[in-house]
Amino acid sequence: MKKRFDHVYQFKISLKGAKPPIWRRIQVPETYSFWDLHVAIQDAMGWDDYHLHEFEIVNPSTGAKMRIGLPEGDYDEEVLPGWKQKISHYFSMEKPLAGYIYDFGDWWEHRIRLEKIVPRDKDIDYPICIKGKRACPPEDCGGISRYYEFLETIKDPENKEHEDMLEWVGGGFDPERFDPEEVGFDDPAARRRIAFG
Repeated sequence: MKKRFDHVYQFKISLKGAKPPIWRRIQVPETYSFWDLHVAIQDAMGWDDYHLHEFEIVNPSTGAKMRIGLPEGDYDEEVLPGWKQKISHYFSMEKPLAGYIYDFGDWWEHRIRLEKIVPRDKDIDYPICIKGKRACPPEDCGGISRYYEFLETIKDPENKEHEDMLEWVGGGFDPERFDPEEVGFDDPAARRRIAFG
């Protein structure tokens, strides 16, 4: 059963180090947890959710930086479970920023900015991606610097890795292509059941 909500949070998610910028603008229910937001970011960006993730955000009541994500593994600091932390307890127009890391090997860093909080439109099925620019890099391509090496390789038919790289991405890759109409969002609860049983 979906929770009732009256407002939606509009976020801009930008991939750090991407030039020209790779970004998405999404709207999500105010009732979302950080796990729910994680799933929405994965779906809007185009990631496959194969790897670990983590948010870093300032706790508005203490001023301390908090780590929210999957509380497992060898961490030096406590990582709060994302499904127990509500975005509305952390994000506000006074404190609009957070970091989000996906894949601790490739280290895809994202900047999250809360742009506004608006009344829910009863005719819209949230979450929704309303805008964005450029394709998400291919999963496991090695991080932002290796992504640009990959782009150079697939543009150069003389490069000895050209054919292998094209085959690896399924025959072709257009870094400029993104259509918000093609974004589909999974149910975060169903994704969690699949991931953790």
